[in-house]
Amino acid sequence: MDAASKYGPPPQYPIESVDNALRLLLLFETQRSIRLTDASNYLGVASSTAHRLMGMLLYRGFVRQNPATRAYEPGQSLGSIAFAIRRQTDIRTLARPVLEQLFQQTGETVHFARLESSDIQFIDAIESSRAVRVGSRQGITLPANCTATGKAMLSQLTREQLRALYPDKELPGLTGNSITSRGDLEAELDKIRRLGYATSNEESEDGVTSVSVPVAGPSGTLYGINVSVPAHRMSHQLRTELSDLVRVAAENLQSRLL
Repeated sequence: MDAASKYGPPPQYPIESVDNALRLLLLFETQRSIRLTDASNYLGVASSTAHRLMGMLLYRGFVRQNPATRAYEPGQSLGSIAFAIRRQTDIRTLARPVLEQLFQQTGETVHFARLESSDIQFIDAIESSRAVRVGSRQGITLPANCTATGKAMLSQLTREQLRALYPDKELPGLTGNSITSRGDLEAELDKIRRLGYATSNEESEDGVTSVSVPVAGPSGTLYGINVSVPAHRMSHQLRTELSDLVRVAAENLQSRLL
């Protein structure tokens, strides 16, 4: 059996050229460099085919060619991907105890997200065990202007940075409560800076309310901690209590990142 097939079932419509390119990259698990003849023999293809595959990997930065030996070595793109995955894993590992404590304190669903341009990606979550709860959004990407977590992170940007993200005055919306005007978003962010936390009132999904506080990563990446509550359960008092708890959680995580 091909070693690459151990990670999952074979695809219904396999693409041989893609499979061959990926198999070449997997060789770097055991080899520091790959010669063209090695690639040709390993794949069982003509030297010209192996050369075209390596050429595409070279073009995308997945390999580089050693000028002295002409052998192919891991390229910058592989290193960048590995670093990004490691960074994400590290930040999730650091954040997890903070999320668990916040979950124990509130009993509600908690999320951890990262700002990606004008979107946010939820990279971790602990879902409430209550019968009526907000479901986990881990792995989901949403417009930042439509979420408490996104607005919390956007509040850390300057006006110039914000307008670079939103060159148009009209913004995408998800519900009737979403902020869809850049001017309204700027006013909301001013309010968030004064309060120290952001809220969402059914702005990303009907029936969902949230409280969130931003966290700055050591490399400048912006993150956010969030508690999400069904709208019928949210009150002014609960929102105030949650904002205090989330701010403490964000401070705890911030101290771990220093």
